[in-house]
Amino acid sequence: MNTLLNASGDPMGAAILDYYKNGHASTLVVKSSMFDDDEIPVADLFREFEQMPALERAALQYAEGRILDVGAGAGCHSLALKRMGKDVTAIDISPLSVAVMKERGVDARLVDFYDESFAEKFDTILLLMNGTGIMGNLDNAQKFFASLKRLLNPGGSVYVDSSDLRYLFEEEDGSLMIDLADDYYGLLDYQMQYKDVVGEPFEWLYLDFNTLAYYAENNGFNAEAVAEGEHYDYLARLTVA
Repeated sequence: MNTLLNASGDPMGAAILDYYKNGHASTLVVKSSMFDDDEIPVADLFREFEQMPALERAALQYAEGRILDVGAGAGCHSLALKRMGKDVTAIDISPLSVAVMKERGVDARLVDFYDESFAEKFDTILLLMNGTGIMGNLDNAQKFFASLKRLLNPGGSVYVDSSDLRYLFEEEDGSLMIDLADDYYGLLDYQMQYKDVVGEPFEWLYLDFNTLAYYAENNGFNAEAVAEGEHYDYLARLTVA
């Protein structure tokens, strides 16, 4: 599960700080045992509302009341909400990212979503840019939903987006080559590197909507798919049952 990062082991934060200070950044590399090295375009973390995918724009428009932006990164969603005149608090486990967000005018805090001592209440909780990833793996579902309950006001809503990775396993005839005895197919392992800053490996979970709805129901939530993207991605609203 998440723990607060040290600046020396915070590659995404280092990339965000570099871009904020210099207007450009080197390559933020994403490593995995499951695919070749990939990269995250750091400029995308600073995108404006108009540049965001439709699912993210929808979530920001749905958000109301006191809003919590979880895993806020460079703060693009929080800034867009602030410009809409909405009340938003951002949290992240990256100290460098939080420092940049504060400089950008975001009410940002260095907080672990799973830290039970963080018990403020919010009307809307946002988990965007594959927000189910913060669960880590399905064994952590109970802890994930317990944290949402701790932070959510009565009648509040959680907006979370994710993708169904089944398309990676589709054959030409439409059948799926998935080993049901193996781990859930949306579970990936990641490690990030920016220049000489190397982060610790971590698990990241992409959930299809039906699996999200199943675990939501088992943990006292209702799940509703409120929007679908163009490539197996979706935005869901979670509310306490």
